[in-house]
Amino acid sequence: MLWKLLMRSQPYRLCTCRKMLSAPKYRPLLACFTYTTNNQSNKENKRTVEKFHKFSVDIRKIRRYKGWVLLEDETYIEEIANILQQLGADETAVASILERCPEAIVCSPTAVNTQRELWQSVCKNQEELVKLIEQFPESFFTVKDQKNQKLNVQFFQELGLKNVVISRFLTTASSIFHNPVEKNKQMIRILQENYLNLGGSEANMKVWLLKLLSQNPFILLNSSAAIKETLEFLQDQGFTNFEILQLLSKLKGFLFQLGPRSIQNSISFSKNAFKCTDHDLKQLVLKCPALLYYSVPVLEERIQGLLKEGISITQIRETPMVLELTPQIVQYRIRKLNSLGYRIKDGHLADLNGTKKEFEANFGKIQAKKRRPLFNPVAPLHVDE
Repeated sequence: MLWKLLMRSQPYRLCTCRKMLSAPKYRPLLACFTYTTNNQSNKENKRTVEKFHKFSVDIRKIRRYKGWVLLEDETYIEEIANILQQLGADETAVASILERCPEAIVCSPTAVNTQRELWQSVCKNQEELVKLIEQFPESFFTVKDQKNQKLNVQFFQELGLKNVVISRFLTTASSIFHNPVEKNKQMIRILQENYLNLGGSEANMKVWLLKLLSQNPFILLNSSAAIKETLEFLQDQGFTNFEILQLLSKLKGFLFQLGPRSIQNSISFSKNAFKCTDHDLKQLVLKCPALLYYSVPVLEERIQGLLKEGISITQIRETPMVLELTPQIVQYRIRKLNSLGYRIKDGHLADLNGTKKEFEANFGKIQAKKRRPLFNPVAPLHVDE
């Protein structure tokens, strides 16, 4: 998925407001090793180690990956475990959460309870909340400015986003909650203004905006200058306002995170690879907006992969959406089609396209067609009397 390519901001601990006297600001090199020296073991908080054992936590994993937690003087293992248990987490779940996110034990119970209340406000029930914490413990136990986070949750709810979408933001796009709520409001206004300036209708604006945010919440991290620069560049390339709006919707707003230089490099490469005019290239981009998104090395790898399979440049130009597939997926799908005697290089690349579900459905149709016996309407019928 495209948004896996984005970089997230470094999370902040809930307890950043509390000064850590026992932990050094810069960890010594030996603390990064996968073993524990006797000297380091002697410095561990034995009370912390004992309580981890009490909750069936594998202390070896913590020593190996986040041993600094064991050096802290003040920890809240029992309090954090009790909060999780009150939510309905069983012994196994509590142990798993503490193993994956041992830094939770240095967060104050008050801050964790505040976080619990906030997350609970966008979850259906406590069972759903526990599942989210199990899947994303670091997101739950890390935060910067809980008051600001709460204001952002309220803003997104007022905007019309469903709670299930907001809970997804909290777990996988927590950096947008670090923005002051006024900055997020300003970016929403900028997106609305540009949507209308590009020819979008007032009646469809809310639906368009909510869909865009649901698909790519990181768009809120952009600057107004970056948005303006990208839109002006696309207009200079000859794209109409309507076409730019199409590209923006199809690329889920990731367009603003590329920058004119990156887009120009991809355009120049594609024009040279397909040996086409500016007009023809524009039509290719409108068919396959990913031509703007993917970097030159990615595009080169995918085109070369298709050529190695015997597919021609002409075929790729006819069905450019095939470039959205990785070489590995292309090879797998071609092998499956070849097993039916279907030669993709002699046919149309549309049979390669689509999501996994769409491809499997299309493959099933081709397979059924291959197995279906031919019926000759003029052949005599042999009936036993």
